[in-house]
Amino acid sequence: MATVLLVEDEAGIREMVAMALERAGHRVRHAESAEDADAAIRLSLPDLILLDWMLPGESGIDFARRLKRDNNRRDIPIILLTARGEEADRIRGLDAGADDYVPKPFSPRELVARVKAVLRRVQPTSGDVPIEIRGLMLDPASHRVTGNDEKVVMGPTEFRLLHFFMTHPDRVFNRAQLLDNVWGANVYVEERTVDVHVRRLRKALAPTGHDDLVQTVRGAGYRFSAD
Repeated sequence: MATVLLVEDEAGIREMVAMALERAGHRVRHAESAEDADAAIRLSLPDLILLDWMLPGESGIDFARRLKRDNNRRDIPIILLTARGEEADRIRGLDAGADDYVPKPFSPRELVARVKAVLRRVQPTSGDVPIEIRGLMLDPASHRVTGNDEKVVMGPTEFRLLHFFMTHPDRVFNRAQLLDNVWGANVYVEERTVDVHVRRLRKALAPTGHDDLVQTVRGAGYRFSAD
């Protein structure tokens, strides 16, 4: 059971989504604006945020960016709900820090499936031994990454992507293969999502000089290599 913070100003959508999530066994907390959501998060951190793009006052996408700049709240997964369905808008949402993007109108069953998929893939990987490549250390048990003994901060999806890369060095993977192995089979995620998270991963690794380990293989996909 997860606690989901639903940030939506339309009462009808709130009721529909809350009913579907509660039937699936989740606890639902409500907010009608970014200001309300801020107050709810200060009380206790949710496991996931369902965030409408168009909110009164601060927009959902601006609120998502603000959350991702806050070290205490940046790891909360976010699913954006929006009537803006163009590819450029989807990329904007992902760049703002969203883990998934659900265009309106949507079916409650699909939304519950997406919530389940995001919660599953952001769970920390545990039980494995630390991995080290060229001074970059990933510890699955503690969910920590260091580069040359300096802390590397990244989101949960980037952590899972890095873990997969580091356990499969020097192999080329296309977007579909990365989606299956990192996000999970049969998830509702577009292949372009991989590019966004690879870009985020490189940005996280840049301060310690490890961003060049994530290599683009033109026409084929991505590879993690120290060579």
